[in-house]
Amino acid sequence: MPTINRFEDLQIWQLARELSRMIFELTSVNPFNNDFRFRDQIRAAAGSVMDNIAEGFERSGQYEFVNFLSIAKGSAGEVRSQLYRAFDQHYITEIQLQNAQDRYSNLAEQIAGFIKYLNKSEVRGQKFRDRNTD
Repeated sequence: MPTINRFEDLQIWQLARELSRMIFELTSVNPFNNDFRFRDQIRAAAGSVMDNIAEGFERSGQYEFVNFLSIAKGSAGEVRSQLYRAFDQHYITEIQLQNAQDRYSNLAEQIAGFIKYLNKSEVRGQKFRDRNTD
């Protein structure tokens, strides 16, 4: 795997960003748009996925990154649960529900795969590189 120097280059972050935009668009129409608390809650969860990927990457340590990826994966699950609520309240159609569910499930699988990769990797992160040199 090539070295990635910026979180923006991570495929999972790019996908999380795309899905966050999708959630923003879904929640920008009535009646969803008028349910301020629910709208803001699902938008925050969607944003949390990409934000936790970015924050974990910027911590420059493998173990912290894995922890933040786990939080991001949890937020993806939260969005999926909220999508069911949106469907049950007739805010989105069944087609919109299925499309969003499929995409968030795929993202969660990709995050899980990346966690697995990092857990097997011997690279511990940038912040550990210079510790053993005196």
